[in-house]
Amino acid sequence: MSQFVFGSGSVFAIPASLSATPAQFGTLQDVSVDFSFTNKELLGQYQFPVAVGRGPGKIEGKAKAASFSANFFNQAFFGVTPVAGETLSALNEAHSVPGVSTYTITITPPSSGVFLDDMGVVYSATGIVLQRVTSVAAAGQYSVNLATGIYTFFSADASAAVLISYSYTVAAAGYSAVLANQLMGASPIFKIVLSNSYNNNNLTLELYQVTSSKLSLGFKNTDWSVPEFDFQAFTNAANNLGKLSLTTL
Repeated sequence: MSQFVFGSGSVFAIPASLSATPAQFGTLQDVSVDFSFTNKELLGQYQFPVAVGRGPGKIEGKAKAASFSANFFNQAFFGVTPVAGETLSALNEAHSVPGVSTYTITITPPSSGVFLDDMGVVYSATGIVLQRVTSVAAAGQYSVNLATGIYTFFSADASAAVLISYSYTVAAAGYSAVLANQLMGASPIFKIVLSNSYNNNNLTLELYQVTSSKLSLGFKNTDWSVPEFDFQAFTNAANNLGKLSLTTL
């Protein structure tokens, strides 16, 4: 009896650390696993080899999953634990420079957020970019106190309509992690479990030890963003790579 496989199935990354949380490749689009070897040829005086031996091998894979997960990115790729708190951006927030001194605008981020960094100011009417300086001395200039989120403008820009972009943090929402510069050789090690079922026929591929070599975050103007995750398998302490299970012989 033949066994057929349909669809992308499911893929899980199970960290080697017992204190780390397993992560599913959410909204999986496709996954591929390649088993490859280098053949070594024995040649004599003729053009074709008299024997071919299998040399070094490797197992590499790719998976595309559309769901963005702080746990998955950090546990399976960056090797750090996400903590509560999120960095957000306010883009082109509308403000008006006061008509009288001191010509300042105090940013109040949404959701009780804390001002983090300036990302630029433009005039609403023209889109012309204002120049950031340490002390304003002419129209078209502004300064910003990063500790307080207070923007200061020159008197000639009194009552001007401006658009301010900035970043801010929110402690009560989202997750984040600092991407540290780790020592050479350091990488998260985890097990991958690929499972697929069609008409009560099951396929399960386990790769006991896997590390990731690449995480691609692609963003498109008119399409969904689908991160791509590359990985490579290697043997465990028992010199085993993994296990392949099928319903039919």
